[in-house]
Amino acid sequence: IAILGWPVDKLSTDLANQVIEGARSICKEAGIPLAGGHSIDSPEPIFGLAVTGMADLKDIKANSSATQDCELYLTKPLGVGILSTAEKRGKLRPEDSRLAVEQMLKLNSIGADLAKVDGVKAMTDVTGFGLLGHLIEMCEGANLSAEIDYSKIPLIDGLKHYLDQFIYPDMSMRNFNSYSEKVSPLSGEQLFTLCDPQTSGGLLVAVEPSGKAAVESIFAGAELVLAPIGRFVAKGEKVVTVIS
Repeated sequence: IAILGWPVDKLSTDLANQVIEGARSICKEAGIPLAGGHSIDSPEPIFGLAVTGMADLKDIKANSSATQDCELYLTKPLGVGILSTAEKRGKLRPEDSRLAVEQMLKLNSIGADLAKVDGVKAMTDVTGFGLLGHLIEMCEGANLSAEIDYSKIPLIDGLKHYLDQFIYPDMSMRNFNSYSEKVSPLSGEQLFTLCDPQTSGGLLVAVEPSGKAAVESIFAGAELVLAPIGRFVAKGEKVVTVIS
């Protein structure tokens, strides 16, 4: 079901129809109908979808049920917030113009397959609180800590060009300030990538050793070449330790 708020005195209804058709096309890709919705006149454009469905209880993965020694995988690279900010400031290079959009258009449908693997102990998506924010939530829910290897974190190509110009979302610093005491010291680059707010970010997947082969087979079937970015460890002084 869709909700559309549209400033009819500022933007054409033809453009609103394009937004709805975009939603219809991604719903079709997900194998679900766009069954209707509600529209209102609003001072700025608003659009969203409310999705109702059914799932087998045994296939539902919480974000709080990781176990010690589970390895962590991230299914999409970080950096959408940095590129979006560069575009808003008119600083986005032409060759980077589609990178963020193409990533945001990719569904996280692989999550349905991962959820059927017994060795997947916990799962969540990375959105507005950045990778660190959502990983801290996973750790605290499971009463564990995590170690991540920054060199293994997938990043969208070309981010350094923008970080060198101090281009990053304001939300990155708000994210960092909200959980900085729970994280080991970070370099500037680590802060602005690991705290970068994501739109349609990837999945953080906690996998125990027995499930690693099955999970990597699912990744291969989706043409994803992924390696673990870290692991869950016994609760320590810091909730997350970043290894350079």
